[in-house]
Amino acid sequence: MTSVSPSPLLTDLNEGVLTLTLNRPGKLNAIDNDLAQALLAAIEAAGGNRDVRALRVRGNGRAFCAGRDVGAAPTERDLVLVQAVATALVQLDKPVLFAVHGWTIGAGLEWMLDADIVVAASSARFKLPEASLGVFVTGGLSATLAAYAGLGRAKALTLLGGEFTAGEARAWGLVWQVVAPEELEAISLQTARRLASLQPAVARQFKRVLNQVGLAHFDRAIELENQAQRTLGGEPGTA
Repeated sequence: MTSVSPSPLLTDLNEGVLTLTLNRPGKLNAIDNDLAQALLAAIEAAGGNRDVRALRVRGNGRAFCAGRDVGAAPTERDLVLVQAVATALVQLDKPVLFAVHGWTIGAGLEWMLDADIVVAASSARFKLPEASLGVFVTGGLSATLAAYAGLGRAKALTLLGGEFTAGEARAWGLVWQVVAPEELEAISLQTARRLASLQPAVARQFKRVLNQVGLAHFDRAIELENQAQRTLGGEPGTA
């Protein structure tokens, strides 16, 4: 009998909220091409679905996302897909909320910062280890991290690569709310439903204008990250 691998991404649409669940729990939801491709397709489909009024992204198992799956050597396609997901999240004309818990590392953290609102469990832990691994960050992080946390802190967090807590992430402007782990599901869904209750045109214009002003250099950041990644000889965050 041929076994069927579980889908790397689970989807659920309810009351205008499309929940996308990273579903590689045995790998701490580490990103491979199948997961990135599925996530990209789901985001793009959400953009054309009038029944979707808000997007919520969460992780299955003990962690939100442990970064790129290092079980295979990085390729050019890894870089293309990781950056495409980041761009799709920022450009989606609907609000995006991330609900994170456990380890949120490397590319997983970089995608998180492409969301509009982040709710984190108090157990969440964050880290950007790319510099110590000799590769460059992705996901437009060179724009988003500086925009949310300030340039000095962005340099320290990326160059030193130290672990930080959910409380620190909130104090630095990286997450909106920190909740008890057992409350993450309910509170993140409640918040996503509030976003879905907004008039679509209103939500669209607020996101568009705030991103155009606050993340004016996002597209350039993606371009420069790609150049830096290739110069260093690696592809997307091997973290």
